Amino acid sequence: MKADTHPNYFDAKVTCASCGATWTTGSTRKELRVEICSNCHPFFTGEQARIIDMEGQVDRFYRKLQARQEYVETQKAKETEKVSPKRPIAELELGSRPTKSLAEAGITEVGQLLAKMAEGEQAALAIEGFGRKSLIDAKKKLRALGYEVPEAETAAA
Repeated sequence: MKADTHPNYFDAKVTCASCGATWTTGSTRKELRVEICSNCHPFFTGEQARIIDMEGQVDRFYRKLQARQEYVETQKAKETEKVSPKRPIAELELGSRPTKSLAEAGITEVGQLLAKMAEGEQAALAIEGFGRKSLIDAKKKLRALGYEVPEAETAAA
């Protein structure tokens, strides 16, 4: 072993600045001062929960959790409302003539239009002022919004 390559080893006196506790340990320094020790650290004393509550971290966590839950519920409500049969026909933006024709026929909600389409294309086309192009546009809009549009019945001759 080479001489003068290793540091000097001392029985160091350790002093806690928080509680004043002292003890000895081995170190390369004669005296050590620490800010907190196992006698006063919250993890070892069991006061950790009190400190967390004092800082409000638990409350802040629960507020974030509640805000997230409200956001998820709002998104679900929007999705449910998006495909609601009570949605007004005017929100489909079919144009003024088809919307007016449907209103005159007593169809003011998407659910009523879907029921009419379920009867068959001819039932929907029988509405005065509501032609094939309006029917095609209505189907496209309904599918884009997530509605299940009844398929046209093919007549076998």
